[in-house]
Amino acid sequence: MERYPLYLVPVSKENLWGGHRLKDAYGKTAPFEKLAESWELTVRPDGMCRIGNGAYSGMTLGEYLASSPDAVSPRWDGDRFPLLIKYIDARDRLSVQVHPDDGYARVHEGDAGKTELWHILEAGPEASLVYGLRAGTTVGAFADAVQGKRITELLHTIPVRAGETYFIPAGQLHAIGAGILLAEIQENSNITYRVYDYDRRQADGTLRALHTKKALDVVRIRTEEEIDELRFAHGARAPHVLADCAAFRAERPPLPCVIRQEERFNALLCVSGHGVLRCGDTVYPMRQGDTYFLPCGCPPCIAEGDAAVLTAQSNL
Repeated sequence: MERYPLYLVPVSKENLWGGHRLKDAYGKTAPFEKLAESWELTVRPDGMCRIGNGAYSGMTLGEYLASSPDAVSPRWDGDRFPLLIKYIDARDRLSVQVHPDDGYARVHEGDAGKTELWHILEAGPEASLVYGLRAGTTVGAFADAVQGKRITELLHTIPVRAGETYFIPAGQLHAIGAGILLAEIQENSNITYRVYDYDRRQADGTLRALHTKKALDVVRIRTEEEIDELRFAHGARAPHVLADCAAFRAERPPLPCVIRQEERFNALLCVSGHGVLRCGDTVYPMRQGDTYFLPCGCPPCIAEGDAAVLTAQSNL
């Protein structure tokens, strides 16, 4: 199949904590008021991008890859697409949660685990994240706090600003705070174990389910040095590399930049401004909110303009 930059039409997701910024500033549409997540690159039964340009316009990305699996990588077996990339608009805070690693997820869920990365795009003046547990906390103390409903006493909460990046390996307790808009690059999994949800009620008045037993099975307490080792397990530590872990490599390259797809695909998100993506003799528009899938074997592309972009590719 022809290899060119595929403009992706995302999948919209609603949630009680969602907001309006993805509609207002990023050009997203949804049939509901609170747009919580825009799944920019997704090949899943519960969310499938469509191609919005060129010869394959209207085709799902899954259909395209089924016909041309080497567009992911010559080594891809065609089974599970490796990544899920999304925008998240947290008008309100998200639940305190944790994700399993691949081994636990395979045994208990028949699915993949989830390591992820957050790149903060907007943050209110009081915005913060839950990022692990307070120094000195043991798994036993955390288990006691969960049982005693004292979990908030042990959460490590940090203020955040636009432009910062946070790496969340599987097993890391975390929560996005209110007033944050971010881009998330993650393994292709949607398994979440909620530990605490502030006793919020859903539209029907019920509390959302918690998954404390499984959460206690998978939670890990790591030092900053241990997290950093996982974040750069493949060794790349250039200033523009946000992570180069076992699952993926994510970058925020300065423009102009050349993006190559010789061994595996690239995903490109334009997270601010506007510019163009040049591929051969063709010029593709690029503005805030646009996402392109650059298939393996596609000619090198040049991203340029008054814009900021994120790129991501699988390391599997």
